[in-house]
Amino acid sequence: MSAKLTRTPIPAREATSSPALPPSRHGLGVVCGLAAGAWLGAAEAPARLVAGNYSPFAISFCMVLGVFLARWTLPVVLKGTRSVFVDLRARPHLIFWAVLAGALWSVANTLTIYAIRDVGLAIAFPLWNTNTLIGIFWGWALFRELRGASRRIWIKVILGASAIVAGSVFLSLRSVHTVAGAHHRALQGIAAALGAGLLWGTMYVPYRKAYITGINPLSFVTIFTFGEGGAMLFLGAALPGSLPALWTNLHALRPSVFWLLLGGFCWVIGDLFQQYATKYVGISRAIPLSNTNQLWGFAWGVLVFGELAGAHGAARLLALGASALTICGAMLIAGAGVSGGESESTVRAIRRECDRYGLDLHATLHAQAGIDSGTEAGTAARRLPWWDLLIPIAAAAVFVWFAIGVRIPRLEAHIAPAIALLAISIAILAGAGWVLWKGTRFA
Repeated sequence: MSAKLTRTPIPAREATSSPALPPSRHGLGVVCGLAAGAWLGAAEAPARLVAGNYSPFAISFCMVLGVFLARWTLPVVLKGTRSVFVDLRARPHLIFWAVLAGALWSVANTLTIYAIRDVGLAIAFPLWNTNTLIGIFWGWALFRELRGASRRIWIKVILGASAIVAGSVFLSLRSVHTVAGAHHRALQGIAAALGAGLLWGTMYVPYRKAYITGINPLSFVTIFTFGEGGAMLFLGAALPGSLPALWTNLHALRPSVFWLLLGGFCWVIGDLFQQYATKYVGISRAIPLSNTNQLWGFAWGVLVFGELAGAHGAARLLALGASALTICGAMLIAGAGVSGGESESTVRAIRRECDRYGLDLHATLHAQAGIDSGTEAGTAARRLPWWDLLIPIAAAAVFVWFAIGVRIPRLEAHIAPAIALLAISIAILAGAGWVLWKGTRFA
């Protein structure tokens, strides 16, 4: 069967038949989701620079610059520019959704900088991880996720969601009473973190819309960057004094910009795994899996940056217990497998998208499962032109330029735990990347 994507209407007989489903990628999606958690958690550590009284907008701008470099470099290295453009020509409607997703990401990322400044990394993480609840709702309402699922699966999802909410509430209460600074500033940080969670949960709507129609995540995230850059320019114009003061702040940040670029680059590594998890297990399971980044963020905040060092024993136990409760809730949701009834419901959602945009149903099902059967995009990816080398070279040059004269931030950080956490993250990257390559060739 040819897997070539054609923009032709689906025949009436196909709309009423039950197409043969490709093999499930649930295990691969779980691996990608957990790998995403490790790298999304590590990427937030550079945001601790906000403790140096730099502008949160300037911090976010530098991170977005690192994200922009990574979102163009990694897809080109893995699949090539031809594969990206062929993929987008087959599904041009997804360009708008990719730009929208990028805009939501940038606004949410800026809110996290304010949240980390006001309530700290270990507290802000579980608060914005309430995006789990938003994502589960959108997955159910828009993409028929959990439709046809058994009562046991629904119980796991409800209990898991309740645990996440409870853990976030306990950490919010703790932060109001123990975070240094004014009561109003703590509440402001909580609001920023919850706002980021709302936007990051909604951001998965374009993700899922893209992947049930079979687009390669590497193609989608490349266009994602235009939404990110546009949103940052809009925020710079909308936030009082942000754009005029940007160059002044960037000059002050110059010795530390490298670390923020690196943070943005690490975020993209986690986000790519997150994209593949969304593709293979859906919103309702991908978000809880990637939200294990709360565990990694807590580890970086407590072990490396000494957060909670001045807290009393009861406060520490409350923070640890609330974090554990949040993680258990996420894992409980992730353990809710996909039943046959839910799979059929997902196929109906895919058929709806195919009808709307004139895509071939059988080819889309195979592409959605990560099966590269000699498609035009897959063939293009194997013919990398020489100019594809220019993009990673240019990105490397930017990193080298900012690495010259780089300065370690003046923060109380513990080096040994940082090295250990970094080594673990690299091992996870290598293992999960190999599994993804072996299973799908990054399809």
